[in-house]
Amino acid sequence: MDLMIESFPRLLNATKLTIELTLLSLFFGIFVGVFFAILRTSKNKIFYHIAYYYSYILRGTPLLVQIFIIYFGLGQVEWIRESFLWIVLKEPYSCAILAFTLNTGAYSSEIFRSAFETINKGILEAAEGLGLNKMHTFFKIKLPIAIKQSLPAYGNEMILMLKGTSLASTVTLLDLTGVAKHIISTTFRPVEVFIVAGGIYLFMTFIIHNFIKYLEKKYNYESTK
Repeated sequence: MDLMIESFPRLLNATKLTIELTLLSLFFGIFVGVFFAILRTSKNKIFYHIAYYYSYILRGTPLLVQIFIIYFGLGQVEWIRESFLWIVLKEPYSCAILAFTLNTGAYSSEIFRSAFETINKGILEAAEGLGLNKMHTFFKIKLPIAIKQSLPAYGNEMILMLKGTSLASTVTLLDLTGVAKHIISTTFRPVEVFIVAGGIYLFMTFIIHNFIKYLEKKYNYESTK
């Protein structure tokens, strides 16, 4: 019990990095996801296949493997070490953000693709009849509807991304899991430390879950006005 109380402030402080990694990855990932969802719904076969294989590869391989390839693997390529890319890829923090962004972007692209494809065609035909161009139709009609329909699935992706950031500790980042491992390495008492760490993850998951529920109720209420 004493170790749980003593380790709590350190773990809570490390939570800042976990939240930062999660928010940045989700922020960049949603743009990546929407972009590839647009390509996936494109009639251009080249764009379609680029988006398809991006999603297939990133969703079909473990996130840990992707982190290792980006952090350890790309550094083995000489021309990358000599290019401007090395400024980003030599740092574990930026490599983790890149890996998390690409991973969540792949899952998000499938979520948004599905939402785009389920939009009632009559709505799009009505927009066309009103003289709206494709750009206005996308931002004013398709994207808002897709976001509303994607909320439950995207909420799950947010939670998965939060838990996925625990892998940042494998590239020396002292996030919540990284600090927990460090404490365990000096105390040799994993149960107490991981109970505290797990409790913090659970609380953050609770916040995300209820935030998504709030947004769902808000959108549903507005749609019934």
